[in-house]
Amino acid sequence: MSFLLAHLSDAHIGPIPRPNLHELLGKRVTGYVNWLYKRAGQHDMGVLARLVADMRAQRPDHVLMTGDIVNIGLPAEIALARDWLETLGAPESVSFTPGNHDAYVADVTTVVHEAFAPWTRGETPATGFPYLRRRAGVALIGLDSGVPTAPFVASGRLGDAQLAALGALLEQSRAESLTRVVFLHHPPHVGGARVLRGLDDAAAFEAVIARHGAELILHGHNHKPSVAYIPTPQGQAPVVGVASASAKPGGHYPAAAYNLYAIERAGEGLKVTLRRRELDETGQVVETARPLTPTLSPLS
Repeated sequence: MSFLLAHLSDAHIGPIPRPNLHELLGKRVTGYVNWLYKRAGQHDMGVLARLVADMRAQRPDHVLMTGDIVNIGLPAEIALARDWLETLGAPESVSFTPGNHDAYVADVTTVVHEAFAPWTRGETPATGFPYLRRRAGVALIGLDSGVPTAPFVASGRLGDAQLAALGALLEQSRAESLTRVVFLHHPPHVGGARVLRGLDDAAAFEAVIARHGAELILHGHNHKPSVAYIPTPQGQAPVVGVASASAKPGGHYPAAAYNLYAIERAGEGLKVTLRRRELDETGQVVETARPLTPTLSPLS
């Protein structure tokens, strides 16, 4: 079995449609000011389009988009972001999970979940998170870490119900000998983000992975590439972060990038190769590759 998985995150689709005064109540005021004087200069939709075109040219079997697709959760933003998500591929070939900007204020979370439902639909009649999609020997398990927070706070949370359901899905897919890929917005390991920006229940997530295992864990949020590991019964599970898909080269954050994962199964053996494709200073897409799973034992 060979499976090519693409992962991008933190598109921050812009520019933000001009909000009215009512829409700027609460946290959106600080977010809009932050966009005007900071984020608008960091995120470039031309860069994003170039990266998506390169990704589509690689012909991945499936695409994961791990949140922060909008900025301050305006209904007009969500409509634009939904149109953009359609450019990545059909909902059957693209999976989405929300970030903290997609849950910017409490009254927008339901709108986001409804707008992006085709890209978060699992294989059972039940809706919500986590959800499971089986694709060619791979179990794709999407979690929602986006929760409304106070101004200047960008943390996330999964909650006991999601974590319990995640454990059940990991056991179910392990019994089917599937390669388990867990994806969410916030870095799910302890110390994965700065104070007020991390996953509040990262320790509980690590405990679930330590008990049930996973072969690959993917996230965004930090706008920079990273690789960490969480111990599992089978060895060390890679936890891989990706840069923002729309970050300008030479800016505050690393240049825009997306990741490709070549997942290969031969018998009981598993090999995962990370291919990071990013823009260089000239605007060209360059690639670096590395193996991710030398410490994983065969699945059982």
